[in-house]
Amino acid sequence: MTEAKTHLSRSGRIEKLLKQQLSPHEFVLEDESARHAGHAGARPGGETHYRLRIISDAFAGLSRVARQRLVYDALREEFDTGLHALSLDLKTIAEV
Repeated sequence: MTEAKTHLSRSGRIEKLLKQQLSPHEFVLEDESARHAGHAGARPGGETHYRLRIISDAFAGLSRVARQRLVYDALREEFDTGLHALSLDLKTIAEV
């Protein structure tokens, strides 16, 4: 486990990583885990289900699927360690 991982919550790690990689103009991360209690992938303590909105020109020229892949690839370690679901709204500044 990395040093950063021991000091930050999953939300904190997601925010730090994606802000570094995508330089967003807008970043909104909501933990929706409580709404999924008892569902597949839900765990005690939450931090398993999120809604994420990012406005970034890093998405310019990318299809919707390519944008999603970019985010999922960046968060691979989080998915491998308990992140179960991520609802994405990914746009460029020109698209809002």
